[in-house]
Amino acid sequence: MKPLDLSRPGVLGVLNVTPDSFSDGGRFATLDAQVARAFAIAEEGALVLDVGGESTRPRGPYGEGARPVDADEERRRVLPVLEALERRGYPIAISVDTRKAAVARDALSRGAAIINDVSGLEDEGMAEAIDAADATAIVMHMKGTPETMQESPRYDDVVAEVEAFLVARRGRVRRALVDPGIGFGKTAEHNWTLLRATERLARIAPVCVGVSRKGFLGGKLEERLAPGIGAALAAVAAGARLVRTHDVKETVAALRAFERGSLPDERHREDAKAPGA
Repeated sequence: MKPLDLSRPGVLGVLNVTPDSFSDGGRFATLDAQVARAFAIAEEGALVLDVGGESTRPRGPYGEGARPVDADEERRRVLPVLEALERRGYPIAISVDTRKAAVARDALSRGAAIINDVSGLEDEGMAEAIDAADATAIVMHMKGTPETMQESPRYDDVVAEVEAFLVARRGRVRRALVDPGIGFGKTAEHNWTLLRATERLARIAPVCVGVSRKGFLGGKLEERLAPGIGAALAAVAAGARLVRTHDVKETVAALRAFERGSLPDERHREDAKAPGA
């Protein structure tokens, strides 16, 4: 199990081993393809690999909302990847995106260091499983379920309500990041409002933000890279420490340029001495 180092902002690279994720479901259908993509994510500069075995695709332009899968199916998808990476000495920390305590326990016993829980530790036993493994949680806010979350979501004060949820759920585990859940039961305006509140949410715990390829950015799926990176960098500028993305190489490059241009310190001066800098 490799620890999570948040001494500088980093990228959490997405590897969906699902047939139905909204932007890349089925793209990595074999174990060899999944392992190859995992190593590519590390080589592209990600701080963390995030392996997901259950889609949380909302109902919308990609069809019906994703349907839950049982723990056995989720294990069948995720555990062989973790076992293969462990055998090959995978070089960066691994997160597993799951809402199920049973899946989390098995993942943590196979080298995962982080559980990325979109339900915010809802499953009984999830917090205990994470603490027992001395692991880290990413505690996310979601209103409703993936099947229903985008059906006219309403808040009186989206920032205050998300903040209160994250404060309560973060307290269930020893080590955690918090994630406002961009796109999970929010309108476009809710999402932008929460991004602008990153500095406030960072008072709870380090913030992880996931905006990659999401519909609130506007345009077609293939047109969302640039606005997604822009939104992610805005969150980093306001204090986010981890950016979840499908587009690792481009996001890492943008983040490092952002650091060099706006956050000069001794480490960046050392980076500038590197060949080609």
